[in-house]
Amino acid sequence: MLKKISLLFLFSIGFSIVKAQTTIPFRMTKYNNIIVKALVNEKDSLNLMFQIAMKDGSLSPERKQKADHIIFNKDKISDHNTINIGTLHWKDIRFFDNELTGHEADGKIGTGLFEGKIFKIDYDNNQFVIYDKSPDLTGFQPVKILMNQQAFYISGDNIIDGDQQQEAYFLLQSGYSGGVLYSNEFAEKHQLNDKLKISGEKTLKNSSAEKLVIKQGVLPFFKLGNFVFKDASVGFFAGELKTQNISYFGADMLRRFIWIFDADKEMAYIKPSKYYSEPYYKIN
Repeated sequence: MLKKISLLFLFSIGFSIVKAQTTIPFRMTKYNNIIVKALVNEKDSLNLMFQIAMKDGSLSPERKQKADHIIFNKDKISDHNTINIGTLHWKDIRFFDNELTGHEADGKIGTGLFEGKIFKIDYDNNQFVIYDKSPDLTGFQPVKILMNQQAFYISGDNIIDGDQQQEAYFLLQSGYSGGVLYSNEFAEKHQLNDKLKISGEKTLKNSSAEKLVIKQGVLPFFKLGNFVFKDASVGFFAGELKTQNISYFGADMLRRFIWIFDADKEMAYIKPSKYYSEPYYKIN
């Protein structure tokens, strides 16, 4: 009898551990973007790009799939939508209309999927993991995050020349395919155009024929916590238009780690993923 009770007790513990976490599969594109397949309002099947820099969802004007059952008001906002991903269900999801998104996506979905939960982005196994309680953090390094309007910021050290470190704060931006992208203020203050080896350049023009020049340079060292990247590929803007007000920690850098986010504690925990030493993404 005692043996049966013990086995039942162990089974119950095992079941509760399984129930303490839920997984959501995703697909990685060649542009480093994360795509989840979602059913919206039980009718519209959409490929949504996960955007860590936003809470809600949005639809792209260039979407391939129909989204006839997401009804927008005059302000191009749609409230009280439902989303199904696999066996999981969410309600009261807000969507915005006509926001550009990444390749292969009909729109975006943000961190509202994980509100009030600890969650992992597991690039090794192409899945999110949602936890009901603190997971095992063995092998992970803690990184302080700053929250601003439900977006995540981290600090990194930038060694531009010599051994002098320049600290900067970066918005985690999974929609940007590249790695580090500096704000105009940082690029100008530290003379990146003169001090970095330039590895690539692309010029765009707006309707007024004003030039937007995107440059890629080679940063001698970039440090995140105890992790150091040598000859990191970084981007910044030059030319007549300089509209980059925030520095980005983009998808090419995000994918180099497995992340666990605990927003309530304003902490992230990271360890290297299988992409840690992959060549840097080149923006053509």
